[in-house]
Amino acid sequence: MTTFDDRASLTDLTTTAERVRGSVESVIEGKPEVVRLALTVLLAEGHLLIEDVPGVGKTMLAKTLARSIDCSVRRIQFTPDLLPSDVTGVSIYDQQRHEFEFKPGAIFAQIVIGDEINRASPKTQSALLESMEERQVTVDGQTYELPSPFMVVATQNPVEMEGTYPLPEAQRDRFMARVSMGYPSPEAELKMLDTHGAVSPLDDLQPVAHAHDVLKLVEAVRAVHVAESVRRYAVNLVAATRSHPDLRLGASPRATLHLLRAAKASAALAGREYVLPDDVQALAAPVLVHRLLPTAQAQLNRRTAEQVVDEILQGTPVPASAPGPAPHPGRPGAPAQNAGPLYGRGLPDSRRP
Repeated sequence: MTTFDDRASLTDLTTTAERVRGSVESVIEGKPEVVRLALTVLLAEGHLLIEDVPGVGKTMLAKTLARSIDCSVRRIQFTPDLLPSDVTGVSIYDQQRHEFEFKPGAIFAQIVIGDEINRASPKTQSALLESMEERQVTVDGQTYELPSPFMVVATQNPVEMEGTYPLPEAQRDRFMARVSMGYPSPEAELKMLDTHGAVSPLDDLQPVAHAHDVLKLVEAVRAVHVAESVRRYAVNLVAATRSHPDLRLGASPRATLHLLRAAKASAALAGREYVLPDDVQALAAPVLVHRLLPTAQAQLNRRTAEQVVDEILQGTPVPASAPGPAPHPGRPGAPAQNAGPLYGRGLPDSRRP
């Protein structure tokens, strides 16, 4: 059993997260909310889908996050001719030893960057299903464990662009959150010209955290307390998507798990040992929107999944209070009671109809 002393304290967590955040923001100009969401997903043991038009920094964000942490990194460039075995690995017959030898694929890394994931065929996209959910790969009847921590950071272009395939619902559901980069402000774009004008800033980027640091922080996030009222609030939010008249597919129970895990990471990053309803509200859109499918009539009326989530948030009663956990021997002093979530409702929304 893991004791509190074995885990990173909240002070350690926020200090390490601040180092990683600063490292990523030194490369990604003017997108603090996107960087914070990426950190939240990492500490919540989730996977991140970055979706936007070409050239706004999707791959750069994924590579910068990976470079900021001293762990194994592999990149998969998804193309129409990519095979599932290129991702998971393949068993090759060794003629000298007269036995099959497994050659691991690109998925065997702690941070996997899936670039333009929706340019591969649905068959190849589905090669990620087992690894993203169970953190293992099965090839020829043999199961191989993936390293820990394990995170997939995938980028994709909007489905309206040429040469793209929509992600299957089962795969979209395995991404904890989706975020759109958006265009930078003129000031941020000017600063980007200075940062990226000569050499790539990634060339001089050094790791500011290690894989074992991330594992300790994950343990600290798992220990964050969630009151029964907040748990019920999250369940009610997700359940409302399943009966909404403008949706033909609502969010799954996995979405509820992802929402609460992300809320716990958000609370820990804010220096709290307990989750507030604000944490759940701030993460509802990035966690739920990409899982929802509007009806044909809703699409004709230009109703978006983002609008539906906003309506559900406005119509679902918020718990009056979410008290923190009772004092626990050996724990550090209680954090400030007025500490809010790391970020508010200002997370970038999808800009597609």
